Amino acid sequence: MLMPALADEFTVHNYARRGRGGSGDTPPYTVRRELEDLAAVLDAAGGEAHVFGASSGAALALEAAAAGLPIARLVVYDVPYSVAEDAVERWRAYRTELDEALAQGRIDEALAAFMRLGGASDEEIAGARAAPFWDGVLALAPTLAYDAAVLGDDGPPSGRLATIRQKTMVLTRSTSDPYMRTLPVEFFAAAADAVAAALPHVVRHTIDAPGHAVDAAAVAPPVRAFLAGQ
Repeated sequence: MLMPALADEFTVHNYARRGRGGSGDTPPYTVRRELEDLAAVLDAAGGEAHVFGASSGAALALEAAAAGLPIARLVVYDVPYSVAEDAVERWRAYRTELDEALAQGRIDEALAAFMRLGGASDEEIAGARAAPFWDGVLALAPTLAYDAAVLGDDGPPSGRLATIRQKTMVLTRSTSDPYMRTLPVEFFAAAADAVAAALPHVVRHTIDAPGHAVDAAAVAPPVRAFLAGQ
């Protein structure tokens, strides 16, 4: 986890997003309500704080900054906006499949659709369904719709990103994740480049990290230096 790697220099607040971990969930979901959640965390942190977001959480952090939340500096890692035409088409097809599965109560199939988006084969999905961890991740499947809502359908929201006043580090990795075959490192690099092009005050940085999941040893050093103003 990244939190212990930063806690020696910063006071770190880590929270589970709406519907995950120990956090509650009151429908209906809207992105605005997730921004209110983050605003409450920032208030509890003293009124202003640096914010780090990874994957869909990075998109949420960008939306929070664009909405004017009291963020000091912002770091986003591997934000998964679809930029290339084929990626946009694949994402929109996934959203349709996800929405239909959730509307019909087929939670299992919603999670399988997410795995297929990343490149999992039918055999790999069948193996995951038989694994002990499946029930645990299945409980999170309804929140996949929350991630989809935050990311939207049209790639990076360049107009909103252009209003962000905070200095922002846009962070990606130089190596592909073997568990995300249809989302290679080039997918995340294209998204990061598009985000960086829209931001007024940006640092674009690439690290040698083993995959999409946050690796503290690789991520912490540049994040620590950036948040310290270096």
